[in-house]
Amino acid sequence: MERVRVSSSNVRAVGYDAEEQILEVEFHSGSIYHYFNVTEHKYEGLMRASSKGGYLNDYIKNVYRYRQIR
Repeated sequence: MERVRVSSSNVRAVGYDAEEQILEVEFHSGSIYHYFNVTEHKYEGLMRASSKGGYLNDYIKNVYRYRQIR
């Protein structure tokens, strides 16, 4: 999955697979997470958010099933 670099103090890059509804988040720490069944609407909201980390905390983490892949 191709990721796009974002401006954030916590998040380095974000990718999204619309067909599989997988959101991929790479953090500055080097960790990469996959969040499952994330709607395109939520992905677009994340990409528009002025605070990517805040949006992740409020609307993605603890809402969607996830797995750390690195």
